[in-house]
Amino acid sequence: MDLVLELFDTYAFDALYATLLPAKSNPSANATYSSAREIPTASPPAAWQWQPASQYLSFPPSDYAWQSSVPRDDWRRQFVTLYLITWLFGLVIYYALASLSYYFIFDKSTFNHPKYLKNQIRLEMIQTNKALPVMALFTAPLFLLEVRGYSKMYDTTEEGPGMWYNFIQFPFFIAFTDFFIYWIHRLEHHPRVYKYLHKPHHKWIMPTPFASHAFHPMDGYAQSIPYHAFPFLFPLQKFAYVFLFIFINVWTVLIHDGEYVADNPIINGAACHTMHHLYFNYNYGQFTTLWDRLGGSYRKPNDELFKKELRMCKTELTKQVSEMEKIQKEVEGEDDRQYLPEEPKKVR
Repeated sequence: MDLVLELFDTYAFDALYATLLPAKSNPSANATYSSAREIPTASPPAAWQWQPASQYLSFPPSDYAWQSSVPRDDWRRQFVTLYLITWLFGLVIYYALASLSYYFIFDKSTFNHPKYLKNQIRLEMIQTNKALPVMALFTAPLFLLEVRGYSKMYDTTEEGPGMWYNFIQFPFFIAFTDFFIYWIHRLEHHPRVYKYLHKPHHKWIMPTPFASHAFHPMDGYAQSIPYHAFPFLFPLQKFAYVFLFIFINVWTVLIHDGEYVADNPIINGAACHTMHHLYFNYNYGQFTTLWDRLGGSYRKPNDELFKKELRMCKTELTKQVSEMEKIQKEVEGEDDRQYLPEEPKKVR
């Protein structure tokens, strides 16, 4: 995360802090540079010295970096900056990925499903807008610990376990997080937990890509803990970390996109996750079906999901909805959702 922090400091936050919290004197006025990557020498000396976050890619600071009374390495400034990055950049990623999925992938025949909610996409967006700033508040301290060197993240291969680990870290990360998210997610379906924490995400019986991050903030945070715990327990290369962070957000959108292309017994794709939203007590996994199979919670996706001519067939929908309502009543009791009218609806 230090690489991301360096990027945002250089191109956004240095100027912001210099404007809002200017230094009493400007040491950079007397600074000289011998190269673009070198630290300026100034009199009096700067309050901190710039060290690039990575030997592979760096973002040298501008003069703004030395014009604030709060230096870059001040933990309070780092916390505020990381919070804003996590919240606002998280929103940008959410709307960008969900919008792309909605316009190019999402099967809009979903609008004709009897369990599609009134104003659902708008409600999904509202729930996400409420969740992300709270999630960011709890996530920023973990990013702060990473930035300040308490994790096991490394930059160059020489700093890590070796070249072999540069490759094995990806499936290792997926396996580690898949295992723990399965159990966290399953715990959230316990009757004493579900109605307080996980129920907001199950409001969407037939989710759209905008449902991907539409959950109770502590639900989203709880399921993200394995991602953040991994680099404190095991080595993780910095660029791999950024890649995996983006991949996780992409995957979260894809399993809510309503386009059931992965008819695979191993991959927990959109079809498997739709079964979870429809029937509640199945397919808790994030990436694979392994732990659902071992835990007895796997349910094979309905055949009609993979056949567009049957997906909205009245007979199939009637059977699907009948079972869904029975399970929903057992899990939640009275259904307080507001569905669209039952007359035929136009596909947008």
